[in-house]
Formats: sequence, structure tokens, C-alpha cells
Amino acid sequence: MGFLGILVLILIATTIVGHYSSRIGVPAVIGQLLIGIVLGPAILNWVKPTEFIHVFSEMGVIILMFIAGIESDMQLLKKYLKPSFLVAILGVIVPVVLTYGVGMMFHMNAVESLFLSVIFAATSVSISVAVLKELNVLNGKAGATILGSAVVDDILAVVILSVMVSLLGGGQTSSSGPSLVITFAEQIIYFVAIYFVVKFVAPYMAKIGEKLFIPVGPTIMAMILCFGMAYIADLIGLSSVVGAFFAGIAISQTKVRDEVDRSIEPIGYAIFIPVFFVSIGLNMTLNGIQHDLWFIVVLTIVAIISKLFGAGLGAKISNFSLSESYMVGAGMVSRGEMALIIAQIGYQSKLISSDYYSAIIAAVILTTLIAPFLLKHAAKGSPQDLN
Repeated sequence: MGFLGILVLILIATTIVGHYSSRIGVPAVIGQLLIGIVLGPAILNWVKPTEFIHVFSEMGVIILMFIAGIESDMQLLKKYLKPSFLVAILGVIVPVVLTYGVGMMFHMNAVESLFLSVIFAATSVSISVAVLKELNVLNGKAGATILGSAVVDDILAVVILSVMVSLLGGGQTSSSGPSLVITFAEQIIYFVAIYFVVKFVAPYMAKIGEKLFIPVGPTIMAMILCFGMAYIADLIGLSSVVGAFFAGIAISQTKVRDEVDRSIEPIGYAIFIPVFFVSIGLNMTLNGIQHDLWFIVVLTIVAIISKLFGAGLGAKISNFSLSESYMVGAGMVSRGEMALIIAQIGYQSKLISSDYYSAIIAAVILTTLIAPFLLKHAAKGSPQDLN
């Protein structure tokens, strides 16, 4: 039962730090990420990134994105679908070009530099969602665009990653699984199926939930849909958070939306979501940091500026104001678990050497730590309208 002691420690630490972070005007997410660094291998080494932590953090990010889907305004998402595509595409192209240049500048070979650019092309919208919810701007113009862009961004990152691992990877990942064509076909079918889930499956499951002679029946059915869609998304090479987000969208279109939202939020924010944020900090170590200090500093700065500029430019071209474009760009800066997962896959597939791996993880975590500050600063100067 040692894992219960670890869980209690994480919950006590994140509750205290989250409370005082909010009191001094810092997003609570930042405190939770820092707790991961303090308790983890980087400093105290009390909590290690075990399988238990991994499972709880996966549950946390899935529930977080499910809640984001439930609380999203479908009309706003539809309205800002076109800007979302432009934000996502430019938010991938600019970081790919600039971080590739950083890799070459620090004497990485062409394949490693290319993979470095793929790592920093991805966006972890889960961090931004937590901050947007905290600031009560998730359902604004910028919030809707960030959510839409993050889904497109995730798909682009997965496609690029799949191609690279299949063509250049030297590990086990490249030699197993279905061909790229079959994988892409499965992903297209998945997105087509989402329409039927929203239109028919979710309302039917909601009705069954209401008829069940057990407590929180609709919530149980909603969670079955959430975990089911997340599992299938992961099975076909997409991120599980994409499935969870669209499951939330589907439930948001049913009459049990408010009941499910009220039931699931306490579960997520009381246990699983804090563990997810802590788990990101646990990935940081200080091994070899001094040696790679300049590489980490330059990579972090370029990673922030490239996503801020690329995604912000996409919003500006879509006729957003300068303050709204800044907010969209800031919302896309966080790399979080998506970049960590891609880095791990690349390391296993021998697309990146151990010489650079720790430094890249450090840059990912620094970028993730800075992103909520940027988003909060951007939200202060951005008028939030729901039109």
C-alpha cells in the first residue's frame, strides 16, 4: 500500500501550493508542476515516475480534456473552425523550421534536428485548458480557437511522428503495427464516426443512464463513452486526449450534460488531475544540466517564441485583434505531456541520442512552466466575448 502514502503526499503538497499560488495570483497549475520538480528526482527524490503515477496521470489528463469537451460551446467551436486550422498549421510550421535550426546550430545531425522540431511542434492544450478554466475564459473566442487548434495540432504531430518513426526509426516501434496508409485510414474513419457518436450514440447512452436503478447512472455511461473513445483513439495512433475531448463534446449535446459535469469535476480535481500535473515535473532531472545549459536556454526561448508567433500569426490572419492573437499564441505554447511522449518514442526508436535527451526534457518542462504565465498575462489584456 506504499502508493497510498505517495498519493497522500502529492495531494497534500498540491493542495497547499495550489491554494497559495492562487492567493498570490499565480495559476495553481504552476504550483502543481513545481511540486513535481521538488518532490521528484530533480531535488528531493521522494516521488519517482512509477507505473502508478503514470496510470493516475493518464486518467487525469483524460478526465481534464473530457471536462473541457463538456464545457465547450459547440457553436463557438464550429464558428472558429477555420481560424483553428490556420492557427494549428502555422503553429506547427514555424516551430518546426526554427527548432530544426537550433538543432543544427548545436551540432545535432539532420535526423536528430528534424525529430527535435517534431517534439516542439506539438501542443499540450491540457495545461492551457486548466488555466483558461481558472481564469473563466475557456468559452471565449480565443478559448474556442485554442481548443480547436489543439485537436488539429495533435493530428498533425501524430502524422509527422508516424512518418518519421516508420521511415527513419531504428527501434521496435518502426517495425511493428499496421502500415501508415491503414493507420491514416483508421484515423479518418474515427473522425467520421465522431459525428455518429455525437448524433446517436451519446444521446442513447444518456437515456440508458437515466433509466439505471443505480446512483449517478448518466455519469457512469458518460465515463464509459469517455474511456472507450480515448482507448480507441490511442489504439489507432491518435492521442487519447483527442478521444476524451470529443466524448465530452458528445455528452455536452445531451440533457445530462450538467449532471455529468457536476459529478466528474470533483473526481478529476480531487485526485487524478493534480497527479497529472505533478507527473510532468517528475520527468525533470538535473543530470548534465550544466553541460547543456546554453542548449536548454536557447531551445526554450525558441520553442516559446516560435509557437507564440506561429499560432498568433494564424489568429491575426484570421482577423483576430492583436490582444486576441497574443492570447491564442500563448494558449498554444505549452508542450507538456505531448512533447514528453513524442520525445520518449523518438528515444526508443533511436531518432534522438541520449546526449540530448535530458536537455530536451528540461526544455519541454521549462516551456510548460512558462506557458501559464504567458496565458494569464495575455488574458488580462484580451476582451472576452462569446460571439
